[in-house]
Amino acid sequence: VAEVEETLKRIQSHKGVIGAIVVNAEGIPVRTTLDNSTTVQYAGLLHQLMMKAKSTVRDIDPQTDLTFLGIRSKNHEIMVAPDKESLLIVIQNPRE
Repeated sequence: VAEVEETLKRIQSHKGVIGAIVVNAEGIPVRTTLDNSTTVQYAGLLHQLMMKAKSTVRDIDPQTDLTFLGIRSKNHEIMVAPDKESLLIVIQNPRE
């Protein structure tokens, strides 16, 4: 637990980072640096997107797994790193 907290602090200290969320396998946020409503919104939507993206990658090549997903819009960059039992979601301002 201390290692996770330390990692979140380190990520949060990077320039432009708005927040970071750790989501469990069921899509429930277990650690966050954001407010509750923002956390719940990002966790729910990105968990669903990751499930679809993983399935798509597997359909294309059954021998491989999704290792990283990046999404960039005009206002935000969202990076999602899946693990066996969790997702790490980082939201940042790409202009900073």
